[in-house]
Amino acid sequence: MNTLLYIGLTEIEISALAISLKVALLCAIISIPFAVLIGWLLARKDFKLKPIVEAFLHVPMVMPPVTTGYILLIILGANGLLGNFLQKEFGIRIAFNFAAAVLASVVVSLPLAIRAIKQAIEMVDKRFEDAASILGAGRWRIFFTITLPLSFPGLVSGFLLSFTRSLGEFGATITFAGNIFGETQTIPLALFSAMQTPGKENEAFRLMLISIVISFIAMLASELVNRRYLKSINS
Repeated sequence: MNTLLYIGLTEIEISALAISLKVALLCAIISIPFAVLIGWLLARKDFKLKPIVEAFLHVPMVMPPVTTGYILLIILGANGLLGNFLQKEFGIRIAFNFAAAVLASVVVSLPLAIRAIKQAIEMVDKRFEDAASILGAGRWRIFFTITLPLSFPGLVSGFLLSFTRSLGEFGATITFAGNIFGETQTIPLALFSAMQTPGKENEAFRLMLISIVISFIAMLASELVNRRYLKSINS
């Protein structure tokens, strides 16, 4: 932190950077298991309501993030359908805290991870799975030794898409988690606040650069991992 202060970042910028990285990392970690399970089901199973389920899961991708945040607030807010019960019975408050920022990011970014992993699993030749089944391998062994390793680039892509989407999340976060310094104020929210405050143009510019650099590093890491993985397969 002292180093960051030395290079000219303010306490607000350091706090926003730290919170953004924590939220993004937790968002990606939480999203991936659900994305793998749902992606596999959508890629390998057929059922009557599948188009409706897929449309429902992908709605947050096209719906305004503020709408997503408002829906979360209606359900999990202090006066929400479930939030009121949790707060009265267990003293659990979900909205307008760090957990709310993570949850908002998960809801918004999960469809991207599901889409990436579903496409990766669909590209795995099902004949490998069928051959393993004929040889006596169980469903879980096939999944963990064949399907998952062969769809690894999709997992990496899904993880990093969740991470970077969380870094850029604004609407759902400010609606459901608020813009609270030191708790929910991520880089986009700090940038928004700086843009609204006269004399903070330099702070806004630095926050913009920070968000660009982190996003670029995440996408570069995705490309390098995918290239290395494909090279190891071909060699």
